[in-house]
Amino acid sequence: MTSPPQSHVALAELLQTLTLEPIEDNLFRGPRAREGWQRVYGGLVLSQAVVAAALTVDATRAIHSLHAYFLLAGDPEHEIIYEVERIRDGGSFTTRRVRAVQHGNTIFAMSASFHKPEAGYEHQSSMPEVPPPEALPSVTELLSAAAADLPGGMHDYWRRERPIDVRIVDASRYMSREPRPAKQAIWLKANGRLHDNSYIHQAVLAYASDFTLLDTALVAHGKLLFDHDIQLASLDHAMWFHRPFRADDWLLYVQDSPSAFGARAYCRGAVFDRQGRLVASTVQEGLMRPRETAFLLK
Repeated sequence: MTSPPQSHVALAELLQTLTLEPIEDNLFRGPRAREGWQRVYGGLVLSQAVVAAALTVDATRAIHSLHAYFLLAGDPEHEIIYEVERIRDGGSFTTRRVRAVQHGNTIFAMSASFHKPEAGYEHQSSMPEVPPPEALPSVTELLSAAAADLPGGMHDYWRRERPIDVRIVDASRYMSREPRPAKQAIWLKANGRLHDNSYIHQAVLAYASDFTLLDTALVAHGKLLFDHDIQLASLDHAMWFHRPFRADDWLLYVQDSPSAFGARAYCRGAVFDRQGRLVASTVQEGLMRPRETAFLLK
């Protein structure tokens, strides 16, 4: 019997962390992270919170919006407890509030709204014209081509097998530190087949959406996510899920950062499927502080 590809193993590990253990009514335990970070990756807490909220809602209703705050750094050596508050169960909408707790402290809070399927007017923005993911190099190939220009931490991170496959539309920012407009686009998808449960696809996209969004603000300053002279942290994160999608098929994540000021950067994202449908939108504000002034903790 052959072993599964390592990328599939990484995805299986992610899905395992999204399998929450019911402790009591509206109370769940999330498996501890295996990301290799000094603190829990924010996208993991976000995705586990999506699952926790969805487990208390009728399966016919999908989450359509969430608004979350990252309050304290999570401890990757310990599990996270998710407390779900049932705010409202209406005829069309269901509202939940989720609190993530570690060591007796609230490290994360999220409000989420679910909507029953119904017809209505439709319009959307157009997807930009970009090369298809098959025409773009993998991250491994990019690392090989730009090895001398990239921080060592970036090599260490991307060498590990990841649950999400990423193809960068324009990788020239990694070859030059020239400041440029704060925009970037990537293709992404799960590294394997996912269950058909819609909330799993939404949770996986939530997981992936946090990693590169704040990084977009760095483009304007010729900086990279793994540079040691800058402190970065997600402060809040909002998502809107517009249309059904599969996170195990390629999605185009188009991102920009209209503003940075006062050590905070504001970033936006639009997610399109292969057919050009706008399936989700994201907004995030994050801490972006030069390391020499980073003596205060968030």
